[in-house]
Amino acid sequence: MSYSICLFFGIIPSVIWLLFYLKKDSHPESNRMVLKIFLYGMLIALPTALIELGISEETKKLAISPSALSIINLFLGVALIEEFLKYLVVREKVLDHHEFDEPLDTMLYMIISALGFAASENILIFFNLGQASFFHTAIEVSASRFISATFLHALCSGTFGYFLALSFYEQKNKIKFTILGLGISVLLHGLYNFSIIKLGYPLNLLIPVVILVVLAIFVSVGFNKLKKIKSVCKIN
Repeated sequence: MSYSICLFFGIIPSVIWLLFYLKKDSHPESNRMVLKIFLYGMLIALPTALIELGISEETKKLAISPSALSIINLFLGVALIEEFLKYLVVREKVLDHHEFDEPLDTMLYMIISALGFAASENILIFFNLGQASFFHTAIEVSASRFISATFLHALCSGTFGYFLALSFYEQKNKIKFTILGLGISVLLHGLYNFSIIKLGYPLNLLIPVVILVVLAIFVSVGFNKLKKIKSVCKIN
């Protein structure tokens, strides 16, 4: 298989969701800024993987049960690391930028960063696919990632972004909203992974579906609420 094919199948789920969410912005961001944050989201996936690997190796040294070890790794060693680093891209590259000028941008750029991150994850998966029946498998995997992991990344970061937007307008509760947003995204991200990896049928199907549906509704409502806030949005 060629690298270009792997890149195509890995990126296409993120691109589709990206186009979908960009349409929700009545004041479109520049293509340059969107591409920039998407690429930074892709790049942050590498240090994320290294950190997760390091945490996994360290937690193996803990004298705890396998179940407790799984919970620590999935919720703290994976979900927390990924949600925080996707946020870090936005904090460092967006929040002080002149194009960050409305509350909706907070959710949007968090989703863009997350979709870039998911694209890197997808590409790595395709690089590891076998040669046999690659195209058939690639289509199935790409479609599956589109409605599952890629969507999850976008929704968790979008949820976090909603609470970040609120934190800019409730300065006395700024830390509270930031922690709440991060906590919810980590909890649901971790629960999603835990249910798929550790639970059997039908919970390994039911719980992820419920999480995706609930988050999708929340993000949709969040976009609509933030559209009604007209003030310029800048972090202090």
